[in-house]
Amino acid sequence: MKKLLYLSLLTTLLLMGCSEDFLERVPESSVTSGNFYQTEAQFEQAMVGAYAAVRDAKGSIAAWCMGEMRSDNTHLEFNNTNRGPAYIEREYTDFFLDDVTSTLVADKYNRCYVGIARANSIIDYLPSAGLSQQVADRLTGQARFLRALFYFDLVRYFGGVPLYLKAVSGAGDAYLPRSSVDEVYKVIVDDLKDAIAKLPAPAFPQTGRATQAAAKMLLADVYLTQKNFALAETELKGITPMGFSLLPDYASVFSLSNKNSRESLFEIQYQQGNQGQNSNFLYPFLPLASDVSKITGITSQNRQGGGWNVPTFEMIGTYEPGDKRLEASIGIAEGTGVVGDMAIETLKSPVGYVKPAGKRAYPYIKKYLHAHSLEQNTDDNFPVYRYSDVLLGLAEALNEQNKGAEALTYLNPVRVRAGLAPSTQTSQAALRDLIAHERRVEFAFENKRWLDLVRTGKAIEVMNKNGEYIKAFHAGESYLPGTSYAVTQNRLLFPIPNREILIGKLQQNPGY
Repeated sequence: MKKLLYLSLLTTLLLMGCSEDFLERVPESSVTSGNFYQTEAQFEQAMVGAYAAVRDAKGSIAAWCMGEMRSDNTHLEFNNTNRGPAYIEREYTDFFLDDVTSTLVADKYNRCYVGIARANSIIDYLPSAGLSQQVADRLTGQARFLRALFYFDLVRYFGGVPLYLKAVSGAGDAYLPRSSVDEVYKVIVDDLKDAIAKLPAPAFPQTGRATQAAAKMLLADVYLTQKNFALAETELKGITPMGFSLLPDYASVFSLSNKNSRESLFEIQYQQGNQGQNSNFLYPFLPLASDVSKITGITSQNRQGGGWNVPTFEMIGTYEPGDKRLEASIGIAEGTGVVGDMAIETLKSPVGYVKPAGKRAYPYIKKYLHAHSLEQNTDDNFPVYRYSDVLLGLAEALNEQNKGAEALTYLNPVRVRAGLAPSTQTSQAALRDLIAHERRVEFAFENKRWLDLVRTGKAIEVMNKNGEYIKAFHAGESYLPGTSYAVTQNRLLFPIPNREILIGKLQQNPGY
């Protein structure tokens, strides 16, 4: 990866562009890794850059295309007026037709490595900085948590990848071969064990920084993926006494007033305004329309930017009657007009919805819809881990160890909060299906569904069936290639970007 040769030396320069105070003291031309990583303030500034990389890697277009739209939860509104390469790449990610030249897939891959490079620089330079042990531990713990977070995405989406564990200082460091999946997971586990030992316990109100609880949750997620359920149980039970809880109302979890609440273990931080820290992922999920003000509350056109990550009616139909999460998560824009330019007339609830004759109906993701004053400039954070992850993770880990009765004690609070009756099901197979369903609706549109399908071995079966549904629902429309949704084992991983294959002489994933 050629760009890694420069990242460790230039990341600091990139970060300094927003720091007038720093520029008053040291010209940009003299900033180097040798004279920057010296004070606590400088390391804190570098840490801000490492957290910003989480936005780029896990809050980007690639994140929801590859994590949610790849799954059976959502589809897309075909835009026949814009056939640009970026649009086609998003469509092909949904259709399972992506290939080695996809810039969308490359974006995910490269942004994870940018975050890794920033974390590596912090980890490498801290020991010689002479900071107090307490400060060094706090910074090291956060950096190793972030590095593990990025590698966990890489190994799940791409398989074994090159392991860069030191700041790149020369060409000899920049071209590493692919490590095995097991080797990558070993690094992730080692990083997280160290992070857990060094990070502070959570304190409320939270700041958005990683805590011991976030590291334990990430490690438990790794163990669930590896099917090491006993170790997952241990880590998750270590979180339960730390002061987290479910908020009483599901919809309020995503409220702007509840950022970093007692239900949040880790979320991507955003702030609306003119500082380049705002979120905007609401808008791609809205209809292709000349005016979406009935949804957003402000005059705004979305004729080219919307139509993505559209909840399917099959997804809507999976919610149990009375499940409050349906109306909190999904809305329906009803109106008229041609595909690509909908005239929105009214907003409807998805509960019991039946489309009137002559109308168009567009389901949209509602949980990130909150008041804002500027188009494409919203204040919503994006959840990575919530306390319901702990509860449903425990339910899964216990059920897989034939502890069904105990599993219900963690599953049922999630169901009851949603307005559903507690389950009494203790059959392992039936409870496994119920937990999978709960995860689908509890974490809908949080970029977890595709990864859940892969790790539970359901992706091929579910997505081929979903392909049949999509093709039947859109019968008569010509935008779906006949080869779409032909999901095989090879499609459970994305391709290593072609540029990395060429410059790093890496072996490509099978089938690409």
